[in-house]
Amino acid sequence: MATETRSMRVIARIHSDFPTKFGIPRQSGLVKSLRSRIIFEPEFRVPEAVRGLEEFSHIWLVWEFSQSVREGWSPTVRPPRLGGNKRMGVFATRSPFRPNPIGLSAVQLERVYLDDELGPVLEVLGADLMDGTPIFDIKPYLPFADSYPEASGGFAEPLRAHRLEVELSEPWRSMVPQPLLEGLLEVLAQDPRPSYQHDPTRVYGFTFGGMEVRFTVKEDQLTVEEILPLSRNER
Repeated sequence: MATETRSMRVIARIHSDFPTKFGIPRQSGLVKSLRSRIIFEPEFRVPEAVRGLEEFSHIWLVWEFSQSVREGWSPTVRPPRLGGNKRMGVFATRSPFRPNPIGLSAVQLERVYLDDELGPVLEVLGADLMDGTPIFDIKPYLPFADSYPEASGGFAEPLRAHRLEVELSEPWRSMVPQPLLEGLLEVLAQDPRPSYQHDPTRVYGFTFGGMEVRFTVKEDQLTVEEILPLSRNER
């Protein structure tokens, strides 16, 4: 029996400070100060389509893991936060490698405004999406129906408390634009390394807000070694 398929339309794309996957928070809301914009595709730049959305403090984004699209699928995956050594059922994880590469994120809606060229634009906080990620749908977050404070976090619960102490000294600190500083510090504290890499001599790097940030980690201390501004062609 053939697998039934459906197609979905991209309604918008998000624009964030992460041009690559490395460094992106592992869940939405972990770094609340990260600011992104959602810009609708031309067909959906209709102000009436977002009428009333400004009344909600948070929204759901349904989006595509556009860098993780694969032909086949596996019933088990290796969650990075478990060190990449233990297999779990794909439906018990938020791995991007799924039968349908769909992600779901709850983000704070900072404001809705109308741009002369782009139509309605949504400014959001706390997104965990790469720049240019296609969005399939946007729905309001309903706290009376969508929030379950007593819910169990399963095997992911112990991982939530893991944080690093971040050392960002001069001259690197002054190179970070003030609007990006808080977000960068929080991204680093969340430990952006793959969980299976613990070499204290290795220099890691990722791109954020037009900068390449290079750092080392020894035990629970992350030290920023260098920050390099990127040219427009490198961003």
